[in-house]
Amino acid sequence: MRILNFYNLLCCHLIVRPYLIGLSILFTFLLSIYHPVFAVDGLGKGEVEAYVTTNTRSHELKRVTFKANSLSSRTTIHLDRNTRFQEMDGFGAAVTGSTCYNLLKMDKKSRTQFLRETFDPVAGYGHSYIRIAIGCSDFSLSEYTCCDAEGIENFALQEEELQYVIPVLKEILAINPTIKILGSPWTSPQWMKVDNLTDLNPFHSWTSGHLNPKYYQDYAIYFVRWIEAFQQEGIDIFAITPQNEPLNRRNSASLFMGWLEQRDFIKSALGPQLKKTGLRTKIFAFDHNYNYDNMADQQGYPLHIYEDDAAAQYITGAAYHNYGGNRQELLRVHDRRPDKQLLFTETSIGTWNHGRDFDKRLIEDMEEVGLGTVNNWCAGVMVWNLMLDSDRGPWREGGCKTCYGAVDIDRKDYKTITKNSHYYVISHLSVVVKPGAVRIGSTGMGDEELVYTGFENKDGSIALVLLNKSKEARTISVVDKATRFSYTVPAKSVVSYLWKG
Repeated sequence: MRILNFYNLLCCHLIVRPYLIGLSILFTFLLSIYHPVFAVDGLGKGEVEAYVTTNTRSHELKRVTFKANSLSSRTTIHLDRNTRFQEMDGFGAAVTGSTCYNLLKMDKKSRTQFLRETFDPVAGYGHSYIRIAIGCSDFSLSEYTCCDAEGIENFALQEEELQYVIPVLKEILAINPTIKILGSPWTSPQWMKVDNLTDLNPFHSWTSGHLNPKYYQDYAIYFVRWIEAFQQEGIDIFAITPQNEPLNRRNSASLFMGWLEQRDFIKSALGPQLKKTGLRTKIFAFDHNYNYDNMADQQGYPLHIYEDDAAAQYITGAAYHNYGGNRQELLRVHDRRPDKQLLFTETSIGTWNHGRDFDKRLIEDMEEVGLGTVNNWCAGVMVWNLMLDSDRGPWREGGCKTCYGAVDIDRKDYKTITKNSHYYVISHLSVVVKPGAVRIGSTGMGDEELVYTGFENKDGSIALVLLNKSKEARTISVVDKATRFSYTVPAKSVVSYLWKG
C-alpha cells in the first residue's frame, strides 16, 4: 500500500512539477515488472481486473483491465450478495523444512522477489495461509520432535525451526504481517508412545504407535510451549491440528490417533491447557482424508468428537486432505454441523498423478482443490510443499520421493523456478479473494464446462473465480447488482475477476 500511496502522491505532483514526468514513467515501468498485481483501489469506475492462466502457459496469471461493457452472451452468471455462505480465512501452502532449505539456498534478492510476488497482499498474489510442522514432517531435514529427551522440561525448538523455518517465516511476515499459520505434528516424542492402548508397552519408533494416555497433559503442554516459543520469535500461531493424518500408520513420522483418542486428548488436556494459558489458538480436528482411510469405525471422525460437548467446545472445526474419497464428504459434515468450520489442509502433485502435465493438472486441480473445496464450505485451502527442488527434495528416507512442490527450483542454480498447477490454483484465489471475504450466491445457465464461485471482500469489492474446462473459448456475461460485463474466456483456462462493488 505504501508503494501505491507514493505513486498517487507522485502523480498529484505532476501538475505542478513537470520535471517529475520522466521519473513517474520510470516508476510505473519498474512497478509493472517487479509487482505483477495491484489493489482494487487502483481500479476506476466501471473497470474490471482479470487474471488469466491457460493450460498452454500462453498466459500465466496475466493481468488485464477492461471497462464493464454490454452483455453479449447467453451464458450468464448472476451474483447475489444477499445469499451468503462461509467467511474465508485464506489460501496458501505448506512451508516445510525442505521448502525453507530451498528458499535459503537462493540468493537474498531472488528469494525476496519470489516471496514478495507470492505473499504481498497488495503488490503480489497475496497468499494468506501457511501450514507448518510441529517438529518434523516427511519433508524435514531430519527426524526429530521438540522434546526428544524424556521429560517435558526438556522442550526446546530445534535446528530446523531455528535455522530454517523461523527465519523464512520472519521474511514472509515482513511482507504480509497478517498471514495465518497452522501447525500440525507428524508424531509425538517417542517416549510418549505405546504400541497399543491395552498393553501400553513403550514404542520407540518414529512411525506409528499411540499416544500414551499417561502423557496427555505433558503432550498438551508440549503444544503450549511450541506456540509460546514461536510467539517469543514474533510469530503468532493461528491454529493447530492435534495430529497430521491420524489414521496413517505408515508415514515416516506418524502417530495413530483414532477419534476416541483425539476426543479424550482434546477435552481432557489440549483444550484446557490452551484455555488455562490464555492462548487463543484454534483447534481443528481430524486433518486427514475424505474417506477416513476406509476404516469402518472411523467414518465421520470429527462428527463423533462433536457429539461430546466437553470436547466440541474447544474445536473450531475439522480439516481434510484429498488422498482418498470424495469432496462431497465436506458437504455432508457441514450439513451435520454447520456451526463448525471446515479447512482443506493438504494435497500434493507428483509422479503418480502426472504432476508435471500442466494441461491436465491446472484444470483438475482448480476444479477439485480450488473451487471444489470452497464450494463445499471450506474457509481455507492449503496445498503441500510451497517449494521443492528439481529432484523433488530434499526428502528423508520413508518420506515422499515422488512429490512436486507448488513450485520447483533448479538445484543447478537455486534461482530458476518452475511454477506448477498448485501455485496457480492458490494464486488465482488469493489474488482476488482476501481474508474476511464471504462466498456469495453465484448461479448460471447454459454451459456445464464452466465451474465458478463468487465472493464479496470486506472492502465491498466483488470477486469471481472461474474455470473453463472446455477445449473451446467461452464468452460469458456476468451480472452483479452494480456491474455487468462480458468476457471471452480462453479454452481450458482459469480467470479471476475483481471489481469495485
